[in-house]
Amino acid sequence: MTETTERVAVACPSCSPDLETVHEVLTTGGGHATIRCTECGHTHKDQLESTTEFEREVVVSQGGESFTATADVPEGERLAVGEEFLLDTEEAIMTVRITSLELDGDERVEEADAEEVRTIWTRAVGNVGVNLTLHPSDGRHDETRSMTVQVPGDYEFTVGEEDELGGEEFTVEGIHIRDDAHGYHQEKLDFDGDTAFAKDINRLYARDESSSAWSAW
Repeated sequence: MTETTERVAVACPSCSPDLETVHEVLTTGGGHATIRCTECGHTHKDQLESTTEFEREVVVSQGGESFTATADVPEGERLAVGEEFLLDTEEAIMTVRITSLELDGDERVEEADAEEVRTIWTRAVGNVGVNLTLHPSDGRHDETRSMTVQVPGDYEFTVGEEDELGGEEFTVEGIHIRDDAHGYHQEKLDFDGDTAFAKDINRLYARDESSSAWSAW
């Protein structure tokens, strides 16, 4: 079997410092490669960008359902839970967040190199459903309701501020943060001014401000 020599296009410091020429890759290692110009035979070292990519299965969770897609991940890429990336699927290009990384042997980790990962588990965060618990302004806990509101992932909710979504008017009183969200000082936000993005919220607690929401009729 004939071995194919890898070839790259880079500038040659000997015969073509300003224009790229074809070089043969002799050896690689330590982030650099030893290459030889095919025009003049000059051998030198250069740092080459990796073009190797790994196709990996991606499981996407969205609205209580899940589907699979694939993504090409560059060699040497370090993946971690909480990172977001654009995923090109048959239906659309969507933003997803890594929730878990699966290695061979069904082992789940929070961080790994692309080469080690078999399946990337994710959650769609471009548009999300936020679980909302509404309780009446008069404090009657037996009238508490739960619902889900659909909003863009970057929609912001702020404790102490009034909002109107899905035909409901409410004042945010508490925000429970998801495990895969980063950058928050604690899991439960309940001080006026505390803010979170919809894609980072596990559940929103609010006081109903609708004038007729709790009418007996």
